[in-house]
Amino acid sequence: MASTNLAPVSSDLDSIAKLDRQGARKRQWRTTLAFWGFVGPMMLGLIIFSYVPIGWGLVLSFFDARNTITPTNFVGFENYATIIGDDQFRNSMVTILIFALFIVPITVLFSMWLAVMVNSIRFARGFFRSVFFLPTACSYVVASLVWRVTLFNSLPYSFVNNIISFFGLDPIVWIGTANPPYYWVVLVTVRLWLQVGFYMILYLAGLQDIPKELYEAAYVDGARPGWATFWGITFPLLRNTTIAVLLLNLIAAFQAFDEFFNILGSRSGLALLARPPLVYLYNMAFTNQNYGAGAAGGFILVGIIIIITLVQGKLLGFGRSET
Repeated sequence: MASTNLAPVSSDLDSIAKLDRQGARKRQWRTTLAFWGFVGPMMLGLIIFSYVPIGWGLVLSFFDARNTITPTNFVGFENYATIIGDDQFRNSMVTILIFALFIVPITVLFSMWLAVMVNSIRFARGFFRSVFFLPTACSYVVASLVWRVTLFNSLPYSFVNNIISFFGLDPIVWIGTANPPYYWVVLVTVRLWLQVGFYMILYLAGLQDIPKELYEAAYVDGARPGWATFWGITFPLLRNTTIAVLLLNLIAAFQAFDEFFNILGSRSGLALLARPPLVYLYNMAFTNQNYGAGAAGGFILVGIIIIITLVQGKLLGFGRSET
């Protein structure tokens, strides 16, 4: 009799469990559809506009592809040997090393200083964060043209020449002379203006992770706000942030193109003053129509960036504990 009474209850429990499983599958299906609805277009764009061109460029780098992006004759590593043996490519590597020697330490120091200053103010902190971060939204092309046409146009009435005229100095030809190389001032300042706000935000994030109790303990021990607390507390605890900024900044420096191309040109006499690898490879591929050698040079540059990044991260101990 008891088993007879339990049969309907067991049947109802089975029905409820079945409905729960069906509901769980429907929810999982809706979640999957929503995920791919948001991520699918991005993945499709990456595949079409990034992964396929990278793969096709790798194929072209092993073929003699001139005046066409269709592989013709297989040449193996001949394109790589051609690029490595080209004096112009080696000169472009020297150019980008000089550029990195200027822009990397200046950006690190200036962005750290800005972050500390913005983090220490008591009012309008969000306003100053926005003001210094806004240039990162500006186009490199637009900024480079403004620097060339308006700020450093080498004419007596340019913005910078007007400023230095107040100090009794003669107008300077900022772009166009190899000695003295004033064009480096133009190239470095435009890149600094464009990217320092981004790295300032990274340093601000690092500053927020420093416990305030450390500063309070230092003040109890007699330390004063300023250089002593910065050098003894702030700077050591920003080590990982500083290494990350160094790595990102060095990679960005080796990828420099827009400011060199738009300020100095690509094939004019000015371009010979300072031509980075990407401008050299641009001329090789799109001007000389040697797409195989241009693709090979691109992968050589990628390899160099990876090696330098790994060595730098290893030497600086990126990821080690800050304590």
